Amino acid sequence: MKRIPLFVMVVIISIFLIVLSGYTHIGLMCGDDSTGIVQQKKIEPNILNQPKLRTNMQQFEVNKTEGEWLEQLGPEAFQVLRKKGTERPFSSDFEQLWDSGTYVCKGCGLELFHSETKFDAGCGWPSFFQPVNNCNVLVEKDYSLGMVRDEVKCARCDAHLGHVFNDGPKPTGLRYCLNSASLSFAKKP
Repeated sequence: MKRIPLFVMVVIISIFLIVLSGYTHIGLMCGDDSTGIVQQKKIEPNILNQPKLRTNMQQFEVNKTEGEWLEQLGPEAFQVLRKKGTERPFSSDFEQLWDSGTYVCKGCGLELFHSETKFDAGCGWPSFFQPVNNCNVLVEKDYSLGMVRDEVKCARCDAHLGHVFNDGPKPTGLRYCLNSASLSFAKKP
């Protein structure tokens, strides 16, 4: 019987653990609190950063071709929202904006975060501790750049917004670290 080299076993076990952890669903509680109706929304993580295979393009409310997205967003926002790019830290329009209002998805206008939940994390990107509604954002495992992170996406148009970390302030302990290029701001009148 031939022995399998140790490094091959390590690689095989590592891949198995990544795939196994990727198949765990992240559940979000969604619903209208006023009615008391709450539904569980399951999100299938994007395993090993491979493109999602969709049999039903209606999975997201807003579906456009790459060309339509590029025309609507422009090159910088297109790179962030559709190609999962990241803007340089401390270069964003909204990192030091403290006006009252709501941050919305630049791709589809879905309300994402209220200014009351924004805080200065010192990381160089706008940071929030809680979305307007958990149903408005999706969280998926991101295995890019040799690390495992939780990617934040728009639930309406599947746009890449940034990442969420568990080092935020109370009451949630979360830090939604977002790209300004993925956001628009609706100032409170």
